[in-house]
Amino acid sequence: MPVSDFQPVIGLEVHAQLLTQSKIFCGCSTAFGAEPNRNTCPVCLGMPGVLPVLNQRVVEFAVRTGLALECTVKKTSVWSRKNYFYPDLPKGYQITQYDQPICEHGRLVIDTPQGEKVIRVRRIHMEEDAGKNVHDASGGQSLVDLNRAGVPLLEIVSEPDLRDADEAVEYLKAMRDVLVYLGVNDGNLEEGSFRCDANVSVMPKGSSTYGQRCELKNLNSFRFLKQAIEYEISRQVDVIESGGKVDQETRLWDVNKGVTRSMRSKEEAHDYRYFPEPDLPPLHVSDAAIDAAAKALPELPRAKLTRFTSQYGLPAYDARILTAERPLADFFEACAAHYADAKKLSNWFLGELMRLLKEEGTPLSALRFTPAQLAELLGAVDKGTVSANAGKDVLGEMFRTGKAPADIIAEKGLAQVSDTGAIEAVVDDILAKNAGEVEKYRAGKKQVFGFFVGQVMRAMKGKGNPTLVNDLLKKKLGD
Repeated sequence: MPVSDFQPVIGLEVHAQLLTQSKIFCGCSTAFGAEPNRNTCPVCLGMPGVLPVLNQRVVEFAVRTGLALECTVKKTSVWSRKNYFYPDLPKGYQITQYDQPICEHGRLVIDTPQGEKVIRVRRIHMEEDAGKNVHDASGGQSLVDLNRAGVPLLEIVSEPDLRDADEAVEYLKAMRDVLVYLGVNDGNLEEGSFRCDANVSVMPKGSSTYGQRCELKNLNSFRFLKQAIEYEISRQVDVIESGGKVDQETRLWDVNKGVTRSMRSKEEAHDYRYFPEPDLPPLHVSDAAIDAAAKALPELPRAKLTRFTSQYGLPAYDARILTAERPLADFFEACAAHYADAKKLSNWFLGELMRLLKEEGTPLSALRFTPAQLAELLGAVDKGTVSANAGKDVLGEMFRTGKAPADIIAEKGLAQVSDTGAIEAVVDDILAKNAGEVEKYRAGKKQVFGFFVGQVMRAMKGKGNPTLVNDLLKKKLGD
């Protein structure tokens, strides 16, 4: 049976580091990029006699995320110890939540070629991150950096509702958008603050019995997620078709070879010897705290996208790009409050503004001009004060200096000539100098019109109002 005769079954476990200033059970900094083992203390190093103290902000972020994903927020949840031994886990166990997590039974809607699809969220729980092993291949050593040990994580576990690699990527992108909009995670896959594990199995199409699953660990890019899942589906089908049996195991994605390879046999829950964390009492979240979190929820990406298409009349393509990042969406709306033509505003955002941000490597928060100034520039283009091309130059100068559009136009002499008499004099001169081309045009060679426009604009150094230039040429040529 070919791969097409099998149905993949996929679930994702998303690990999101929370944007707190300190770790989950101690006061150490969570800042990325510090020297190895600089952001540590006796608590996150697991020294004898220390006790964890829960970071309240972590709970607030967990509740916020659960509500955004339409979960049931549990008023009582329990901490557990997950016991395993690894060099980057100094205590020999991880404080997490097991059978009583803080959030359960949510959902996230994604887009597929067949339309919207609901992916169920099984659970969300809080836990501490492990440290990081740094392998030095040249020296044959493995070093341990514990700066990350104790950084707060949310683990968001989906039900196995995804049916191909593209759906998995779409789900991960949608989840990232939600977490970034909520302000609980920075969505940075490269630094590992947003990553996922994928549980993959296959079953013959038409079957309702899931196959044996394998877990693909620590996938930190959308591209790697897609490649790893597609390879693993093909690998499992090959195993089954050759008469073998898929083993339940944890596998790693080898980026260089483009294959998954076995890491270890997959542990079951009893292998971790979970038991309630004796140093932390059960966590109680009040109704008032849940209600306050619900009221403070921002408009989420999907709702904002829908509103942008309805309120501003934007195409779905424009709205999707504008709402992909919350700061960009907010800046667009601030500009739209000063400028009524939303589609024209969107064109400038998707064209010139995005180009400048990319080329200069400037974050949106560092823009030097205000929404009112951008609206002023677009108004000047609409009135014919400057041409569209000159307007792009003005925007570039605003981007670099923060000067007002009117000042830049004046300083650079970019004001467009809209004096009918002045333009008419140039048109008359060009037509007089090109009598042969005029005859060709009047004889039916209409493409010559572009030649006349170019000559007039050249003579006026690009400052002639294009609309007036076209109108006067047509009038003089007898159209």
